Amino acid sequence: MSADEISADRTLVSHSERRRPGIRLGLSLTHVFLFVGLVIAGLGPILWLGESAVTPTQDTLSQPFALWPNGIDWANLATAWNDIHIDQYFLNTVIIAAGAWFVQLLVATTGGYALSVLKPRYAGVLNALVLATLFIPAIVLLVPLYLTIVHPPLLPGANLLNNYLAVWLPMGANAFNILLVKRFFDSLPREVFEAARTDGAGPFRLFWSIVLPMSKPILGVVSVFAIIAAWKDYLWPMLVLPDPAVQPLSVRLPAVQSQTELDVFLAALAIATLIPIAMFLVFQSVFLRSAGLGGAVKG
Repeated sequence: MSADEISADRTLVSHSERRRPGIRLGLSLTHVFLFVGLVIAGLGPILWLGESAVTPTQDTLSQPFALWPNGIDWANLATAWNDIHIDQYFLNTVIIAAGAWFVQLLVATTGGYALSVLKPRYAGVLNALVLATLFIPAIVLLVPLYLTIVHPPLLPGANLLNNYLAVWLPMGANAFNILLVKRFFDSLPREVFEAARTDGAGPFRLFWSIVLPMSKPILGVVSVFAIIAAWKDYLWPMLVLPDPAVQPLSVRLPAVQSQTELDVFLAALAIATLIPIAMFLVFQSVFLRSAGLGGAVKG
């Protein structure tokens, strides 16, 4: 065995020590303790919310950790869906998330393509400017961005309040996504691009037929980031969508809390968490597999 292999196999507890019954038992107990702790910390609140969503208010208040002491009240879910109009706000949230996903993916892929593949003369300056925006606190841009939405430039007399474009367009200006996609595009093999150009492919054909099909891992990562961020955003949709008829769940649920029974409100919260959880379960393989972006493409 070489020195590198010995170094790679070296751990805090050696193989010979692992064979000892006392150490093996201690490691097993430690693993079990850590696993149970992670389950309680991570899944505990979600499981409690799911249980409380179908539990009467009095039972939740008097015995918050009891498992349905007086039976299950499935009517809470129907009441939350119909009386609080979760269905309408749910649809609004889906529209906002879908639009934000499309705009962010469009801006991130085209911006990353321009900076990484096309590389104009001023690409370095553009890259520095995009990177510089990451150091500006979001709260500093809140007032200028709001004034831009109220009085859009080049559109005299227009107003984007209560328009989903007011949410979609600012979300598209995401420097982190642009730099993330650029970093991935930098790792793509340049030989393929040169071969495509030799065959007569223009910039658009190269982008659509070559770059995007090779970039499915990073597209999945940006999609997860975009949809989850849009789904849970609260402050900006509250400011630019003052009409309750177009507001998402993240804005409407806090607004109706004081007027709703606790069990129905918890049922509404449980419904609102289903889609993000389902999305992670569906895309977790893509998300985790794409964590090592540098080695995602082998030339």
